[in-house]
Formats: sequence, C-alpha cells, structure tokens
Amino acid sequence: MASSVKQMLEAANAAVPKITPAEAREMIAKGGTLVVDVRDAGEVAASGKAAGAVNVSRGMLEFRADQDSPYHDKNFSKDKTVILYCGSGGRAALAGKTLRDLGYDKVYNVGGFKDWVEAGGAVEKP
Repeated sequence: MASSVKQMLEAANAAVPKITPAEAREMIAKGGTLVVDVRDAGEVAASGKAAGAVNVSRGMLEFRADQDSPYHDKNFSKDKTVILYCGSGGRAALAGKTLRDLGYDKVYNVGGFKDWVEAGGAVEKP
C-alpha cells in the first residue's frame, strides 16, 4: 500500500499508459473513445478544454464512472477507450488508476492540457 503521494503517482503511472497527443488524436479518430478532462471547473473555464472532452473533476470521477452510482454519467462505458488529461498529468494518472480499479481496461493518460494545446489539439473555449 502506498504511503505517500509519490508512491501513489508511481503506481498510477505504472498502471496507466502515457500516450502523446498525436496518439490520442489517432484513437479519437477511430471512434469509441471518451476524452475526460479531470481538472476543476474553474480551470476549464479559464482555459477551455480539448474539443469533445467531458469535464469530470477528479473528485467526482468515481461517482460519474460507476454504472451503479446515482451520479453515473452515461458517457462512461467500460467498452470505450478512455483518454484522460489534467493540468500536468498527475491527476490524470491517479484518475486512470481509479478507472482501472473500477474495471475500465482501455485507459490512457495524455498528460496535461498544455501538452494537448502545444501539440495542436483542438480546443473548445467556454
């Protein structure tokens, strides 16, 4: 069991493959993909989000992803490929580990929103 945030991040990064924005765009183009921005609403309001992404803050992820939860978001389905990002990649890694623990098999971390933007990823402004 992890005893520090560093250990939690190491475990999350080991469990959730890191992909580039270009790889993410290829996956998205194939369909069957859910892109999730796990930043808080204020961060998304200030900078926008990846085009087509759903914003589910890190604190609500388990409730939105669990099909038995009264707060389940119908965008989440275990047969989809899930691509996560946050501000710099840490929260996305932890979120990915959580989804893996909930039975999601195809989960990837694209890193931070800045990585997405710098690689030319499309952005939706609020």
